[in-house]
Amino acid sequence: MMTLYDFMGSGNGYKVRLLLAQLGLAYMLVERDIMKGETRTPEFLTKNPNGRIPTLQLDDGTFLFESDAILWYLAEGTAFAPADRLTRAQTLQWMFFEQYSHEPYIAVARFWKHFFDKLTPQQETELPERMKKGYAALDVMEQHLANNAFFVGNRYGLADIALYAYTHVAHEGDFDLTRYPHITAWLARVASQPGCISMDHKN
Repeated sequence: MMTLYDFMGSGNGYKVRLLLAQLGLAYMLVERDIMKGETRTPEFLTKNPNGRIPTLQLDDGTFLFESDAILWYLAEGTAFAPADRLTRAQTLQWMFFEQYSHEPYIAVARFWKHFFDKLTPQQETELPERMKKGYAALDVMEQHLANNAFFVGNRYGLADIALYAYTHVAHEGDFDLTRYPHITAWLARVASQPGCISMDHKN
């Protein structure tokens, strides 16, 4: 059986748990508290030298890390992984967008505000720019969703899972999603997909 090392408050970990649930795949969940440095121990670093979650241990003992790479591995051969060359590239396009233009701002602002009682002076200085770029990412999403039910091919897929994870909790970073009716409607569509679980759901 696969083993997933995860922190329940992580959107990156939630992506993987969401897809595992929607695929109906069995796995063992092992929680590691990133707030206590539990992914930086010598023991964990033998599993993932980058010291982060999620980390998935496959049936053969291989360790796989980086959330979007795990998503592609799990989705291969299923309806979640597009067979068409262009559609696969478009899926990757939005997943790269999530990691480079969305997650560094929306997820980080949410982490600072949701998990810390007080920001450091450096975080206070950086926060306005993080918020600005987070809203810029939401603007891009809103524009795309004005004419599309989902991110690729008008059907639910990996790009939606990747972007849903941190967008649906963006309010925990004080992002105002009421400004984005198309994103709000998309969030509801994703939440209504068969097998959708909440971020705090444990298998």
